[in-house]
Amino acid sequence: MVSIYQRIFTDIETKIISGDWRPGDRIPVEHELVAEYRCSRMTVSKALSALAERGMIVRRRKTGSFVASPQIDRTVMDIQDISTEAELAGHEHRFEILARKIERLGEAEAQQLSEPADAEVLRLQCLHIVDGRPNAIERRIIMLDAVPRAREESFASIPPGKWLLEQVPWSKAKHVIRAVSADTVTARILQTERGEACLSLIRQTWQNGRTVTYVEFTHPGDRFQFAGTFHPAAN
Repeated sequence: MVSIYQRIFTDIETKIISGDWRPGDRIPVEHELVAEYRCSRMTVSKALSALAERGMIVRRRKTGSFVASPQIDRTVMDIQDISTEAELAGHEHRFEILARKIERLGEAEAQQLSEPADAEVLRLQCLHIVDGRPNAIERRIIMLDAVPRAREESFASIPPGKWLLEQVPWSKAKHVIRAVSADTVTARILQTERGEACLSLIRQTWQNGRTVTYVEFTHPGDRFQFAGTFHPAAN
């Protein structure tokens, strides 16, 4: 005999897999499921927790549970642009340039990047949208002494990361990955809740000792993950 817990799990799983419930759809709240299946709240919570562990739903405090969006994997050590990653995974990608400004580095940023103060940079903010939903905020600095062609590039038809990979060879890169909470501005742009968990990738690339670009990508934690396959190095 199938347990009530298994019935709840299977019924919700079937509706998600069949497409009856689409990514982002809200599923019935716990008390509605308790009434429908005539069971305890603990049984419902157990089934929802199991679905969340499988990555099929996202549970949010105070707002309920929602069908999870398919996550895009990013290989941790590779340098690829988001548009290529999305397309290779079979997703639709588009982007919007939210801000574009030429200015000079302040002292704090110059020290952080080990670059001269007052160095001229192109500062960009870009929103990446995958399958119709915000997937990443890109905040990028391009050093104009290293990439002078960027001064006149509008990035109207090609994302900054893809353009740089095509234009400038890099000789060294550093990645920093961390968990962050969405502040008010980030939550608004990514269409998530303030305080929601996000994944941040900070990347700096160099060419022959000179910084080419410094960029931070901020992804909603429920729509993105980093993944990589590694093998032991040969002795």
